[in-house]
This record gives sequence, C-alpha cells and structure tokens, in this order.
Amino acid sequence: MNSLQSFLAVAPVAASGAGSGARLAPSSRRARARVSACLATPPPPPPPPPTAAAAARRELSAASLAVVEDEARYLVGTYNRSRVVIDGGRGCKLYDLDGREYLDMASGIAVTALGHADPDVTATLARQSATLIHASNVQYTRPQVALAKRLVEASFADRAFFANSGTEANEAAIKFSRKFQRVAHPDTDAPPAEFLAFSNCFHGRTMGSVALTSKSQYREPFAPVMPGGTFVEYGDLHESKKVIQSGKLAAVFVEPVQGEGGIHSATQEFLQGLREACDEAGALLVFDEVQCGLGRTGYLWAHEAYGVAPDIMTLAKPLANGLPIGAVLVKEKVAAAISYGDHGTTFGGNPLVCQAALTVLDKIQKPGFLAEVSKKGENFKQLLRTKLSGNPHVKEVRGVGLIVGIELDVPAGPLVDACLDAGVIMLTAGKGNVVRLVPPLIISEKELQHAADVIRDCLPALDVATS
Repeated sequence: MNSLQSFLAVAPVAASGAGSGARLAPSSRRARARVSACLATPPPPPPPPPTAAAAARRELSAASLAVVEDEARYLVGTYNRSRVVIDGGRGCKLYDLDGREYLDMASGIAVTALGHADPDVTATLARQSATLIHASNVQYTRPQVALAKRLVEASFADRAFFANSGTEANEAAIKFSRKFQRVAHPDTDAPPAEFLAFSNCFHGRTMGSVALTSKSQYREPFAPVMPGGTFVEYGDLHESKKVIQSGKLAAVFVEPVQGEGGIHSATQEFLQGLREACDEAGALLVFDEVQCGLGRTGYLWAHEAYGVAPDIMTLAKPLANGLPIGAVLVKEKVAAAISYGDHGTTFGGNPLVCQAALTVLDKIQKPGFLAEVSKKGENFKQLLRTKLSGNPHVKEVRGVGLIVGIELDVPAGPLVDACLDAGVIMLTAGKGNVVRLVPPLIISEKELQHAADVIRDCLPALDVATS
C-alpha cells in the first residue's frame, strides 16, 4: 500500500441494496436520519425527553413558526427539515432567526469550506456583481477561462466544462463517456454504453446520475431510470474486473472517499486495479470528488493520496463556497470526442460564480492550508475516539482530513437531534446510522474540541431512543 495512503484505507463494507454485480438491485432498507442530504424519509424515533435548556432551544418564535408554516404551504415537500430557521452565519457559526448560535459541523453538506461570510469571498462577490454577473456562453468571459486554466494546471486534466451542481457535473460525465465511446468505435451501432458504480455510492438525482446511485429509494419512485447501470460492492476489485472486462462499459464511476454512503475510503489497490482494468478494456475511469475533493481530505484532490489519476473528475460543492457551480475535468482524449452543440448550460460558468471559485482556490492553495486540514482532521478523530470510547453504540470513528464519520449500531437521528438542541449542527450518512462531520476547513481546534464534547454529552439520547 502506498505510504501516503496508509492512513486512508478502511475495510470495504457490504453493499447496501446492491450485491456483487447486481444490476440496479433494490434495497429494502431506508435511511431514517432526520438531518440528511436525502429526500424526505420516514420519521425518526421519538426524541428523548428534553432538558429545560433543550426545550427552550427547540421552542420557536412566532417569526420562525411563520417561516415553517409557509414552507409547508408553498414548497414541494422533498426535505424533512430540522425545526430551525437559519438566518445568518459567520466563520464556523450559524445563527437562527431567534438569535441562537450553532457550531456548523455540516458546512451546508460539505459546501462552505471557507465558512460563512468569508471576507475575501464577500469582497469578490461585491466587485464582480458590480461589473458583470451573467453573460451567455455564446461569448467569452475572463473569469470562466481563468478558472478553467487554474483547475487544469492544478490537476491531471487538459480541459474543463462548467455546470451548476454536482449532479449536473455527473450527468455531463455520463454524456461525455458515451460520446467518447461512440467516437472510439465508429464502425458499430452499439458502442459500449453501460456503467459500473458501487454499493453505498451517491452520484446525484438527475435521471442519469440517480441511475448510478446505489440506494434504491432514490431510484424506484422514478423508474424506469437510465438503463445499463451495474453495482458492485465498494472495494471488491475481483468482481469489478469481471464487469469491466465484459467490454460493455462506457465508464466506471467511483468516489475515492464516499460521503453520503457513510464515510468509506477506498484503498490504493482498489483504485489502481480499476485504472488498469479500464485501460485494458477501453473504459473510462471517472472519479466523483463532488464531496471529497477540493481540500476536504487534506489533499487538493482526494485521489492524489492514491497515486491514481482518472480520465474524468467531477467537482462541485465547495468550489465557490456556496454559490452553485459544478465542474467536469477531462483528459484531452475525452474532450476531443465532444463537438459544438453536444452539451451546454445557461448558467454554468457565469462570471460571478467563477470569480468566487478563483478566490476559494487562492485560499485553499495557500502554503500550509491543506497540511492544517490534515492535522486538524487526525486530531479530531483521535479526540472523538477518546471521548466516545466505551459507549456501546459507537462502533467506529473513521475518515480522512475533515470528512469524518461516527458509525453507530442504532439510527443516528436521535443523537443528531440532541446535538442540534445543544447548538451543534451535524448530518447523517450511510444507512442512517453514521454521523457525518464535514465542518468548514477553517474550523479551529477549540471548535472541534467543543463539537466532540457536545457529541459525548448527547450520547445518552441513543439510550433513551432505543429503550
């Protein structure tokens, strides 16, 4: 194993709803977390009896209740929201409409890498919005070209395409992969067009990307989704090679570190094996770094630690620190297969969001920044292992950099709710039994200590919920 990767590797986990080689196999288990990146899910177990302080925090003012009631009346019910109305933020703190403060250990689902109201990002937005917010992609703009150049020079890639989100980036990667195979096989009407993805993976919600997302509850309500997706257990190289060698695959989609799936890291052997198998079969290798990329693991790109490069990489969440942007980075052989009109976007790569992304990169790429992320992440994991040791519900603390998971033997929702009442915002992941901690990359050691203390103090909520 690569020495750079030794701290990343964890044992691969069993598939969730997809056995080895299972083709769009359904899953009977659903995430039960209340605070998650999921669609609306079944209600969590009843919360523990509140303390006086927790009850006071949970009580909403008339102004907050009005927002909650209007949401229920006017918005499509796709999210089972926490009963908190966020109204502002600064650094790693969020503030609700009633003036309560929260430590943000979720970063808007791994988005606000530089925290809230970052002064440099704010100044960039003010300058650019006073100059040019939007222009059609029919014309050139300097920020878009500058961002593409910056990403290419900092990565394996030769060219970039900009979209609005991670799911749009993955959708573009699907289209690019199929077009590449069509160009590479000009003498057949049926070029390789299928895809391999893995258990516990999450690639998005559009009809293409959701077809490559393993949890059946994301796919089944919208069936039939895009055909041709096969799922193999994450980390099972032997079974993966069998599927790749079929000659039917346009591409393999894999997250070097799974976020939504439960904070599982690949091994160098697995990714290197996929790279070699794809090269032999003529399939493309796509790394989805929407959540784990751009500094989250302590490397600019998560795959750097493995010494394995993809043909395509998708990015999004933290790239503009909260403004909507997605990016697809590709090698020249992929770009050469794309012609004018093959794909497009109205808002993707607009000047405002690209200028913000350049500011984010300026800060993340400053000397020492990523080393600090690695250091804080390792210290935080050790802190959690120490403070949570001995609790029978805690099975494992894992992760890399500042993408950390606490696996429990029970649903994590009651713990997440109790921490929210205590002023710490967290997420769930996996099958609803993993606490996902993805704070801003600028978080301090003192704030991480506070988060660990709150999690420890709220663990009794799991006992009450299961009694």
